[in-house]
Amino acid sequence: MTRHPELLERITVRADVFGGKPIIRDMRIAVEHVLGMLAAGDTAETILQEYPVLEPADIQACLLFAHRSIAGERVHERVPIHEA
Repeated sequence: MTRHPELLERITVRADVFGGKPIIRDMRIAVEHVLGMLAAGDTAETILQEYPVLEPADIQACLLFAHRSIAGERVHERVPIHEA
C-alpha cells in the first residue's frame, strides 16, 4: 500500500494551470474534477477508462488530499508548487 506522503506527492500546484488549483502529477487534470466525478457517482474504474493517463493511486491521492483539507490540515504547504 502506498504511504500518505507518497500519495500527496502526486498532487501539485502550478500557478499557470487552472489558476493554481491542485492538479494531478503536474498534468492538466484538476483534483476537484476527479472528486466531482466521484461525487456524481462515477467509479474509479470509469475515471481510469476516461483518463487513461491516470493511475489508481492518483484517485486515492485526490481523496486523501480532500480528506486532509477538510480535516483542517494545511495540505497546500506540503504539495510542490511549480512556478511558471
